[in-house]
Amino acid sequence: MNPSTALGRVLVDELVRSGVRDVVLSPGSRSAALALALHAADAHGDLRLHVRIDERSAAFLALGLAKGSHRPVAVVTTSGTAAANLHPAILEASHARVPLIAITADRPVELRGTEANQTTDQVKLYGDAVRAYVEVAAPDVVPASPAAWRAAVARVVAAAVGRTGEGPMARPQGGPVHLNVAFREPLVPGADEVGGDLSAELVGRPDGAPWRRPAPVTPEPASTLPLGPRTVVVAGDDAGPAARLLAEEAGWPLLAEPTSGARNGTQPIATYRLLLGLPELADRIERVIAFGHPTLSRPITRLLSRDDVEIVGVGAAPFSDPGNRLAATYPSVRVDGADDPSWFEQWTRADAATLAAVEEIVLGGDTLTPWLVARAVSQAVEPGGQLVVGSSNPVRDLDLMAVPYQVGQRRMITANRGLAGIDGVVSTAIGAALGRRSGERTLALMGDLTFLHDSNGLVIGPSEPVPDLTIVVASDNGGSIFSTLEQGDVPYAAAFERVFATPTGVSIGRLCQAMGVEHRLARTSDELQEALATDGGLRVVEAVIDRTDRREIDRKLRGAARLH
Repeated sequence: MNPSTALGRVLVDELVRSGVRDVVLSPGSRSAALALALHAADAHGDLRLHVRIDERSAAFLALGLAKGSHRPVAVVTTSGTAAANLHPAILEASHARVPLIAITADRPVELRGTEANQTTDQVKLYGDAVRAYVEVAAPDVVPASPAAWRAAVARVVAAAVGRTGEGPMARPQGGPVHLNVAFREPLVPGADEVGGDLSAELVGRPDGAPWRRPAPVTPEPASTLPLGPRTVVVAGDDAGPAARLLAEEAGWPLLAEPTSGARNGTQPIATYRLLLGLPELADRIERVIAFGHPTLSRPITRLLSRDDVEIVGVGAAPFSDPGNRLAATYPSVRVDGADDPSWFEQWTRADAATLAAVEEIVLGGDTLTPWLVARAVSQAVEPGGQLVVGSSNPVRDLDLMAVPYQVGQRRMITANRGLAGIDGVVSTAIGAALGRRSGERTLALMGDLTFLHDSNGLVIGPSEPVPDLTIVVASDNGGSIFSTLEQGDVPYAAAFERVFATPTGVSIGRLCQAMGVEHRLARTSDELQEALATDGGLRVVEAVIDRTDRREIDRKLRGAARLH
């Protein structure tokens, strides 16, 4: 067995033994040894292989698989620009703490700096965005022991899945890692070795256990917060149930983003973004307890930046601290008893009145609006189901229109909020759907520009696993979020359409037809409801909406906030 073949097979074997169950591959010559080993492992049932032709989409597919399955997932590429195309997903994974394992094939070390074909410096290519960088190389001869190769895999997997504490309340500390593997020719096994197994010397530990497991960390005891200051709990992306439990225990208002994993129970305030514009409520806040990664709205950013409010961060660092105002941080917190209920009652009265005013503005009539689409998609998520939502307006529309879910029904709402880009959302949704258990339906909601930005994600070969995923595209032929921002104001009208709205005129239906993906068009609420009622396989529902009045309606919504 040649060294590259042996190295590829050992690395894949150790990935399996370390708990990796999904690997995404973008084919190339230099990564041939890994590709053949992965194909064999897939055929044997040791892991599930996903092949994609676009490395950027492949990386976001792996990101989605990791989100949906809550397991580390590897993405494998060849050398050169292929490796560089993983960078956007690695940055997202870094800020969202997703265990993404980037395995990049490389040329032999002696070829660096020689301008050899497809050779660049891949050493620490992703900088500080990865939790660990490890490099291994195929030697001139197969070593007597594979310990160093197996230890390299074990090191990156341990760094990717690092956690603080144990059990369901443990929060992730890990993130993306980079394993750079220098292969030398011959890159493929001999004809008589294609289907061969690892030799006894290369198997490693006889008990089949991984070379190394991450050591468990004993959780620190929860810190007790005093009652008294008028407090709100802010739950950002991936905050988890701890934010909800604290808010319920103390009786505090819960300002929870839709992807927080905390927006259920008795305490969430649906219209919190609008209510933060009311001085009668917002100016009375004295303390914020922040969980997760709250980056969705400017009102929350302004709240976290106020110099008259005590900001407390809870969970795993780093914390969102846009105003450099963090007064204290704790791994976990608790309270002794409940606070004065009148504070929460003021928020709930205002929330009910404001939500009624909002619904009167945006839910009347049968013509589709962005808010109708968001409400319909939110209602269509079944117990045990999953919703992946794109950046820009869709996640903000969902934030306002999401229906409350019951605790314990396992509805998962997720998004790429690490850096909140529109990159790779289609692939992330496909990965998230494939990462869920069979029978658990996934929906996705995104704008047309987000959809088009990653339309390559729809290219799925005939031998590849296909998700049960319905992608709802809020289609308004452009980037409507800019109309609600400064750029959408009158002084910039002459340039707005071309350099901000960027209409494309692309026929989403024809694009789907070319990709072999089912497409449904919905122009009314009834048509959208009918399309959402159908599931099974991969399909795109194009919900046609208008963006010409987006700025005016946004102004009306901000004016809908009221105390009672």
